[in-house]
Amino acid sequence: MWPSPPRARTGRAVLRWLRGFVLPTAACQDSEDYFHYEVLFRDLDRNGDGVVDIKELQEGLKNWSSMFGLFSEKDILKAGDTNNDSKLDFEEFMKYLKDHEKKMRLAFNSLDTNNDGVIETSEIIAALKSLGMTISEAQAKNILQSIDSDGTMTVDWDEWKVYFLFNPAASIDEIAGFWKRYTIIDIGESIAIPDEFTEEEKRSGDWWRRLVAGGIAGGVSRTCTAPFDRLKLMMQVPTLKSGRMGLIGGFEHMVKEGGIRSFWRGNGVNVFKIAPEAAIRMWAYEQYKKWLSFDDVKIGIIERFISGSLAGVTAQSCIYPMEVIRTRLALGKTGQYSGIIDCSKKLLKQEGVRTFFKGYIPNVLSIIPYAGIDLAVYELLKNYWLEHFSGNSVDPGVIIVMGCSTLAHTSGQLASFPLGLIRTRLQAQALEQKETTMIHLIQDIYNKEGKKGFFRGFTPNIIKVLPAVVISSITYEKVKRYFGLI
Repeated sequence: MWPSPPRARTGRAVLRWLRGFVLPTAACQDSEDYFHYEVLFRDLDRNGDGVVDIKELQEGLKNWSSMFGLFSEKDILKAGDTNNDSKLDFEEFMKYLKDHEKKMRLAFNSLDTNNDGVIETSEIIAALKSLGMTISEAQAKNILQSIDSDGTMTVDWDEWKVYFLFNPAASIDEIAGFWKRYTIIDIGESIAIPDEFTEEEKRSGDWWRRLVAGGIAGGVSRTCTAPFDRLKLMMQVPTLKSGRMGLIGGFEHMVKEGGIRSFWRGNGVNVFKIAPEAAIRMWAYEQYKKWLSFDDVKIGIIERFISGSLAGVTAQSCIYPMEVIRTRLALGKTGQYSGIIDCSKKLLKQEGVRTFFKGYIPNVLSIIPYAGIDLAVYELLKNYWLEHFSGNSVDPGVIIVMGCSTLAHTSGQLASFPLGLIRTRLQAQALEQKETTMIHLIQDIYNKEGKKGFFRGFTPNIIKVLPAVVISSITYEKVKRYFGLI
């Protein structure tokens, strides 16, 4: 009997143990496969009852290695449990490994473009570039080092097979997703690049679960930071009393005028528009990606940015009347509107249909600098960290992702904030009792308030970014677990 791997082994030590003792080489016969898979199965089957349940699989993966994603055991169990008893017997276990090995062989062959039997850094870089992911040579070396068990800085089939033995990824696209972390972070601006979904997620229905999880996270985040959002809108309109106040004075004014509940005025429509906007944005994003790709080639970061920007424009065009209603509710006085429907009726009756599209042009123009800078800064910061501080890791981790997201969102908002302020002023023209064009409004702000006038309300807007990112990220992770997503 082959010895079982010690429970305290590190991930790399386990890989070497599996390579040297457990997994057969290509020359081994089926009978040896059976024997070596049995060793693995017995190590997982801790209570010796002849089946491996979800807890045993989870514990086994945890002790063997920490390099796989959360909830990998759920995907493995789902793929291997043919009789739907929520357990794996040995035959199911062996069939899963053999089927998975075939998928990993296809993935390995697709990376090994020169057919020399090993994967090199240049092949990693080229493969990820074809999938729209640009990485440096240092990052490619990190990826290879995480798989390479003999120090050759190349990966042969045995090393590849061992490394991905219990990773539920089924294709090179999913493996690439394992190498690069994606997040859905919504801080209420709703103009960032949409998240990517794999073909497997689209087939399984996980894509809509992720959208729902992202929507819930966005709703929680927006609600928690709504007081700062409303204060920003009020400070952007100088004719309002609060528009000439500071941070503390603005909050005091809101409490005196409408009580604590007034902090969340307009938040209902802000949360309500998440679902339709996200759905339209994702649909449009997929369509624009198809139109910008040729011969089914994966699009790169430039095409992704263009697709995301156009998708943002499309989504904002469809839901823009809700943006106007949200602004007017937030700027309205206590008792002026009883709700979303009442506000809509009064705006339509008193100001006409055109009022629902005031500020549309600066709103659309703000999408490009926001989305472009947000994406560029996020990629730059994350890649810089991976290249200089990550060691052998290829996953930046939640803290680094949140830090990069915060700085990226701040940079994007700094660039697009003047256009956002102009949009708010145009939406609130009826409250200021004057009509003007966008160009005249820009001139008026510059002449009367100077350059600083374009950044009114920027302080509460920036203060909310970090808590919004943290709340959105944590909520998203919690909701993902509830939906059984990894």
